[in-house]
Amino acid sequence: MKIKKNDNVIVIAGKDKGKTAKVAKAFPKDNLIIVEGVNMKKKHERARKANSKGQIVEKAMPIHVSNVMLLEGKKGVRVGSKMIGDKRVRISRETGKEI
Repeated sequence: MKIKKNDNVIVIAGKDKGKTAKVAKAFPKDNLIIVEGVNMKKKHERARKANSKGQIVEKAMPIHVSNVMLLEGKKGVRVGSKMIGDKRVRISRETGKEI
């Protein structure tokens, strides 16, 4: 998976298309990521204590990694990788710059 935690991404598909945000969490085995403020769902939470009330909480749900692009400047770029010495680094496909 070419997108990692703390990357800035732009959403390219779905109801939040065009939004830019930071990746909060990544699930590489499932190819899913959680992006801050994107794909928000309302979850009903029950009361934890006897005197407290239940509430409705908005929670960011995971989206597939194919629905986002890495942000470089103000536009999304495709990500590639190349070996520099014995270390693999991510590069931008369009500019060839190291990310």
